Amino acid sequence: MQCPPDIEVRLVGGTRAGEGRVEVLQNGEWGTVCDHAWGDLDAHVVCRMLGYRQIGSRSFYNAYFGQGTGPILMDNVVCSGHETSIKDCSHNGWWTHNCDHSEDAGVRCVLRTPPVKVRLVGSTNDREGRVEVFHNGEWGTVCDDDWDENDALVVCRMLGYNTWHADPLYRSHFGAGNGSILLDNVACSGNEASIQDCGHNGWRSHDCDHSEDAGVTCFKRLPIKVRLVDGARALEGRVEVFHMGEWGTVCDDSWDVNDARVVCRMLGYDPKYSVSFYGAHFGQGTGPILMDNFACSGNEASIADCSFNFRHNCDHSEDAGVRCFTPGPVVRLVGGFRASEGRVEVFHHGEWGTVCDDSWDDNDARVVCRMLSYNPKYSISFYGAHFGRGTGSILMDNVACSGNEASIKDCRHNGWRTHNCGHSEDAGVRCSTAGPVRLVDGARVLEGRVEVFHDGEWGTVCDDSWDVNDARVVCRMFGFNDSVATAVSRAKFGQGSGSILMDEVACTGSEGSLKDCPHKGWGLHDCAHSEDAGVRCLP
Repeated sequence: MQCPPDIEVRLVGGTRAGEGRVEVLQNGEWGTVCDHAWGDLDAHVVCRMLGYRQIGSRSFYNAYFGQGTGPILMDNVVCSGHETSIKDCSHNGWWTHNCDHSEDAGVRCVLRTPPVKVRLVGSTNDREGRVEVFHNGEWGTVCDDDWDENDALVVCRMLGYNTWHADPLYRSHFGAGNGSILLDNVACSGNEASIQDCGHNGWRSHDCDHSEDAGVTCFKRLPIKVRLVDGARALEGRVEVFHMGEWGTVCDDSWDVNDARVVCRMLGYDPKYSVSFYGAHFGQGTGPILMDNFACSGNEASIADCSFNFRHNCDHSEDAGVRCFTPGPVVRLVGGFRASEGRVEVFHHGEWGTVCDDSWDDNDARVVCRMLSYNPKYSISFYGAHFGRGTGSILMDNVACSGNEASIKDCRHNGWRTHNCGHSEDAGVRCSTAGPVRLVDGARVLEGRVEVFHDGEWGTVCDDSWDVNDARVVCRMFGFNDSVATAVSRAKFGQGSGSILMDEVACTGSEGSLKDCPHKGWGLHDCAHSEDAGVRCLP
């Protein structure tokens, strides 16, 4: 079932803003989240949704903020921590749980503090001056005890200037200030986003006077170019940067995948699956070595925004390299009769390959279907090259997913390209395209009473005029074989409760969804639940 894009979240029962029992609004009603698998990464996502800082967020269990009422909407939530909404995280499916309200999940978010402002005063040049910071409603100066280039770099970063180089200045070089001295013994690493994130004595704690006011000179941000040289193809090679009129290489000290991601992003490639290389993997360059000791987070738009040194202790045998990848899916289905089924192929390190069917099961199929935005609940696994044999590499074997992972790459397996298989063992899946429909009270997943979701509620379908064409449409929605579908009437799978939402359904058998078939109209019927319709499908 698809979650609406405007899902909301709230915190209830806390003693302050930013903490409480997690409740989500889905399809018009608020409900709680079960604490199975609940952790701090899930808390990060909830806090991000509410506008709080995600770093430092904490998760709570066992109805720490009191038991909720109403439905339990989510269970086994597994977030990576980077999602923008909890609906993007893996979970059992809406309303699918084995919990009670004694297991309601909660979070405590970190409240944002007002950001500190900074300005430069006492010079006719906007790029230099006495450093003054704004804190708790007033401007004040910074004492120059321990003031150095790293502190200057942070101030210049806050003002949007070049963070490669900044000059610290001492002893009221730009004149003595007045008012409070707000900071002393500032100790930045140089990578901080704000001076308030640096070590210091504490606000207004100092042993200085204004003859020791600190200053800086900043430099304009210069555009930087990057290129890849001597790779076998355009998206890989030795990293070279253009700075101050010349091309030069990058030393591989501390070079890692986060640095590679930034380079690939600069060149327009998908940064997600970037690979870093060391030891002049793509050959030794010539000319200057311009940069060393990179420390990117991976999210920067340019390597100019990363921490690094212009000084180095390297030679060209340590030239860094990267391999980038073009944007695209990391899994696809091939050889099926429709888009929602086929042989599973995954993309890894620049090539598509198949998956061996050793240990392949429905949990693995659920993860593949979730990756492709299908409903994972009714996913079916196939073996023995059911959808034909692939070619090229067999990339995965003995895949062992729990079924809740966001990607097949997060599941356990033998290791990339480690297998004992041939393409006669290529794995496949069939995914469900079902939207607001479910099968209830069947002895197996392929059968049950048909229930549809409309206008915020689940309801049954009356069996008046119910036939094989209607059953074919329902089975197709779940990704099951629609050529052999059985229509079941007279509450064969038990009587439902609540509303009867559809009657006199008249499908031709070719529709993509039950809602596309003619019927009396939503909620219009002359039936009782003894006439609830059902279906029996085949894989």
